[in-house]
Amino acid sequence: MLEDRPTAASAALWPAAYPKGYAVVDVETTGLSRDDRIISAAVYRLDTRGEVEDHWYTLVNPERDPGPVWIHGLTSDVLEGAPLFPEIAEEFAVRLDGRVLVAHNAVFDWSMISREYARAQRTAPVRQRLCTIALSKELGLPLPNHKLESLAAHFGVVQEHAHNALDDARVLAEAFRPSLLAAAGRNLRLPLLECRPLTEWTDSSSVPRQPQSSYRGGGGGGTWRPSRKRPACPYPNPGRYEPGKPLKQGMRVAFSGDTSVERELLEDRAVEAGLHVATSLSRLTSLLVTNDPDSYTSKAVKAKQFGTPVVDEAAFGQLLQDVAPADH
Repeated sequence: MLEDRPTAASAALWPAAYPKGYAVVDVETTGLSRDDRIISAAVYRLDTRGEVEDHWYTLVNPERDPGPVWIHGLTSDVLEGAPLFPEIAEEFAVRLDGRVLVAHNAVFDWSMISREYARAQRTAPVRQRLCTIALSKELGLPLPNHKLESLAAHFGVVQEHAHNALDDARVLAEAFRPSLLAAAGRNLRLPLLECRPLTEWTDSSSVPRQPQSSYRGGGGGGTWRPSRKRPACPYPNPGRYEPGKPLKQGMRVAFSGDTSVERELLEDRAVEAGLHVATSLSRLTSLLVTNDPDSYTSKAVKAKQFGTPVVDEAAFGQLLQDVAPADH
């Protein structure tokens, strides 16, 4: 059974590659869509070993309907006198600067934060993020699901006010510290992901037609898009994956449907292994990774039409451990 409650002594030899500080973040929002806004934010700053240094909390006036009040409890009346995001952007940035952003389902919190900074014509000073869902999976924690309340219960952390940004950030900070100690004790590689800032926020009337991968809309009628794309795969495509054989560098891999591990984490691992992550499926695709091959997603349908090999997420994880070098 995994020992996930190490003593200080077990973490005495701290991994040199681990970050020097963390910003545990939670934001409450008007909804889950890309054009929704932040209405409250909290940050717990932690040191190298996860000890709390300080915390900060603010309400934010979203300049629109607050959304599901029955979830977050923040009404229009409460938010009316709150500062606008550009007014708290500098203080928020101070809390994030030079630290790894830690959140539960971090891709959501980072997306909301980066879009708010893009609207304010600024860039959030965050270069890496760590998702506590991904970390709990790396540790093999025996959780019934990936809700924050389950992670909190596992470490004996008491939630006092769910969906309150300050309390959720506190709970996550208290659950993150033993998770970090467990990872350090086993010298695990932390599942860090790059945070790609959103740039080029301008008036949509002056912006040329954007590719489908970008997002148009949101507060103020602007547009944003990631400032960078993945570098091109340096290896030629060796063809399709053959069941029973290893993957080979250069193979084109596509993903479809829900995954238990954050999609970006899977894609980053594939790229690190020398694979080409394809955003669509064609006759050149070497492999489709999906947990539901019988679904009617366009990629799953095309995979059947083209006879593209299909594996599930668990099998792909095993294949990633032994990727054959590219032909030279």
